[in-house]
Amino acid sequence: MPARILVAEFMHETNTFSVQPTDERAFRNAGCYLGDELATAFGGTHTALGAAFEAAQKYGWHLVHPVAAHANPSGRVTDSTFEHFASLIVDSCRDVDGILLHLHGAMATESSDDGEGLLLSRIREAVGPDIPVAVVLDLHATVTEAMAENANALISYRTYPHIDEYDRMWQAADLMKRMFDEGIRPRVAVARRPILYALDGGRTTSPPFRELLRRGDEIEASGRALVVSMQAGFSSADVHDIGPSAAVTGLDAEDARAVAETLMDYAWEQREVSTIGFTPLEEALARAKAGERNAVKPLVISDYSDNPGSGAYGDATRLLSAILDAGLSNVGFHAICDPEAALAAQAAGVGNSVTLMLGGKIDPTMGGGPIEVTGRVVSLTDGRFIAHGPMGGGAWRNHGLSALVRVDGVEIVIITHNGQATDLAQFTSLGVDPTKKATLVVKSMQHFRAAFEPIAREVVEVDTGALSTRNFAERPYRKIRRPIWPLDAI
Repeated sequence: MPARILVAEFMHETNTFSVQPTDERAFRNAGCYLGDELATAFGGTHTALGAAFEAAQKYGWHLVHPVAAHANPSGRVTDSTFEHFASLIVDSCRDVDGILLHLHGAMATESSDDGEGLLLSRIREAVGPDIPVAVVLDLHATVTEAMAENANALISYRTYPHIDEYDRMWQAADLMKRMFDEGIRPRVAVARRPILYALDGGRTTSPPFRELLRRGDEIEASGRALVVSMQAGFSSADVHDIGPSAAVTGLDAEDARAVAETLMDYAWEQREVSTIGFTPLEEALARAKAGERNAVKPLVISDYSDNPGSGAYGDATRLLSAILDAGLSNVGFHAICDPEAALAAQAAGVGNSVTLMLGGKIDPTMGGGPIEVTGRVVSLTDGRFIAHGPMGGGAWRNHGLSALVRVDGVEIVIITHNGQATDLAQFTSLGVDPTKKATLVVKSMQHFRAAFEPIAREVVEVDTGALSTRNFAERPYRKIRRPIWPLDAI
């Protein structure tokens, strides 16, 4: 009989400072597939679940695939939503021979700071100690002891932008095959230090994180560990286990822990190293203005602090207002998340003028309040498109009702479902050729680079004071362990 392997995806990166609770509708808006829908949605795609389907075909496994659901980063997941999706997975994991999961690793619910640890604990209770469980995590996972204790392998992405989730699921599947063939049951050891934020937030091209990946490769090649995973953690979560961690999967639990501790010793030594720098807003606009006349490639401005990919609201207006005031021309702006404005643009109709109170409605103190703009509605879509870029893998995305509104020389994308700019199709699906713009604005910290850096003449990052600002001292942390660097002297 073929091995029965459960594969499922349940992903959310929870910004506990967000006032927007994450309910079941948020998952359905972003991406929720049940049962046989998974094969249609992910078969043949360069995604984690695409890799799982390929592995099943290669190894002759029978896949049980109850659900794949993800929501854009936002506030705590409601308990009822967690129970709904967790039950779909736990109720399907009986009578299986192995479990492959794609989780984020930084989910918090209304009643738990460790959503993945809670889910894995329930799965382990349901299947017992002998069924192998391998989990693919985001590089920004907040790995907890509950996660490590209830999984046989934790395998995190090794790239940021995250373009290797397909490869990591193949790694998990190959390890699962070894567990079957060799009868091994590895364990996971996790280590951390009193660090809130370090390692350039996980930028894998910067020296500290690159060196940790190199050391991990050496350890795996030596056979001392099966998997060495480094996590940058997620700093926008007020949870006890915040911060970077090392998760080492091996056959000897004590040795795996020793490896993890050694890696975190290095992370501690390198905690002050940072390559991230912000350009003052006025300087960024001056560069854009100076280069727009003869631009062959766009200047890309990253609005770091209003990054929807870290749970920011995506409706901050400070940067947009400054661009309009500066009189920049030939600008593509992605995006302002404002369902009301999208509906107003739809009501006006393509080709017609519309006056909008745009953005800044969730929390005007976070990066700017609503601004009045008058422009022409250029295009409208349902917000669905295929992301073929390095992070898209050929899968569908959905921003809901979307509009392109031209205000003087600025073409503004307005979306209903929040999401950061990571794919050129977020412009082209609305009729904008991003390669022909003098300036592109993207609300993203780092993921935009995979698709947009190759077409840019230059990239600058600005911090507009929105929810994901780097000013950690202003965040009302209550639950994190103290003392912790850099908030405290250690």
